[in-house]
Amino acid sequence: MAKTWRAKKIKAVALLSGGLDSTLAVKLILDQGVDVAAVKFTSPFCMCDQKGRCYAAEVSKKFKIPLKVMAKGEEYLLLLRKPKFGYGSGMNPCIDCRIYTLKKAKAYSKKLGAKFIFTGEVLNQRPMSQHMRALKLIEKEAGLEGKLLRPLSAKLLPQTEAEKKGWVDRNKLLAIEGRTRKPQIALAKKFKITDYPSSGGGCLLTDKEFAKKVRDLFKHEKRVTMKDMQLLKVGRHFRFGKNKIIVGRNESENNMLLTLKGKSDYVFDVPNVGSPITILQDRKTDEAVKLAAQLTAAYSDAKQKRVLVKYGSAKPSRKIVVKPINREQIDKLRV
Repeated sequence: MAKTWRAKKIKAVALLSGGLDSTLAVKLILDQGVDVAAVKFTSPFCMCDQKGRCYAAEVSKKFKIPLKVMAKGEEYLLLLRKPKFGYGSGMNPCIDCRIYTLKKAKAYSKKLGAKFIFTGEVLNQRPMSQHMRALKLIEKEAGLEGKLLRPLSAKLLPQTEAEKKGWVDRNKLLAIEGRTRKPQIALAKKFKITDYPSSGGGCLLTDKEFAKKVRDLFKHEKRVTMKDMQLLKVGRHFRFGKNKIIVGRNESENNMLLTLKGKSDYVFDVPNVGSPITILQDRKTDEAVKLAAQLTAAYSDAKQKRVLVKYGSAKPSRKIVVKPINREQIDKLRV
């Protein structure tokens, strides 16, 4: 019996956050018979996944496509400290970040033998990184000039290699533009995609308060780790010279602080009453210890004018009696 030969499927790599745009882009390319593998990038700054859900994982399961999760590592922090193309409204290096992720995706696509890379980007949706000039710049810097497909806005952009070589049909791609999500929501309804995150997610680096903490950290520390960045998301932060003092807001944050603290950090709490866990970093001068204790007392449930606070490196075992710091002093020290 004669064998029936079928053309080998074209492979492509998708940047999949799990948001609606990237999900729709994957669906459009899958519907053209392309073999898709997805890449999701994680970092301490990502707010895309809500309530502990990983939407990208759910999308990959729904569409039966493989998903590679890549963490933005310590090298990413070097980029964040000094981005070539600057920051957006906060400490968000959107253009440099996109170049970084695309370079990683490019290396991964070579391993898989994929012919092209595509994203869920929409022309003029984001002011810093998705206008025409920025899109072209990102392609060039990532070494993907003319090779990066953006299915949702493809008809508004120059033809890519994938379209010219017939790997995808340009006529089946879209011409979505701007910040409105109405076309995407209508398309999701058509494809019966009902469960996707709200558009309110995004990047913590765009948040003014968080960005302020990142700036403070870079100003005072020559070497910054991902653990340092994780700590920025926990508790109230105070700066006293070279010292950083972090005060937990609730039991969950108290536990996080105990998990993330460095070996040499001091821990403070007020015994026998509701108390925050406080972490003191850097040099443990008498003045810094006293201040950390005063902040702990101020945020505890202790009602006395002078409060006993326990502290120590492994566990609170030493004692100090302090007067809780007042609100005016607290505001001056707050990062």
